[in-house]
Amino acid sequence: MVVLQTDRFLSELTSMYERSTEKGSVWLTMKRSSLKNKAQLQKMEKKGQEVEYRCIVRASDGKKSISTSVSLKDYAKFQASYATVLKAHMHALKKRERKDRKKAAEAEKLPETEPKKQKKTSSKKSSGSKS
Repeated sequence: MVVLQTDRFLSELTSMYERSTEKGSVWLTMKRSSLKNKAQLQKMEKKGQEVEYRCIVRASDGKKSISTSVSLKDYAKFQASYATVLKAHMHALKKRERKDRKKAAEAEKLPETEPKKQKKTSSKKSSGSKS
């Protein structure tokens, strides 16, 4: 996996989306990480040092995998740039047919039938007496 700077990562991500417009998918994962192992984290906690967490962003199109590490102070800028890339490539998505629309379409196709009339039942009282 190739670790890139954020700007280079976004440009590579753009090219991944462009390659997969006709066929294919791009998977993206974001994960919080300190980039330190557990032993180092425990030592830092004992000393009272604050751990700086970063966001690891990974992308793959099945053939190529790229990743970047974004600090907390740069995250808002990265998120805005990432949103711009996503909006630019949303046209390649297929619209999903919702179940509600399918049911409505089927209901329109079926002819409306009149509700069946219920038979009236007469309740005759028995004239018998109790003895």
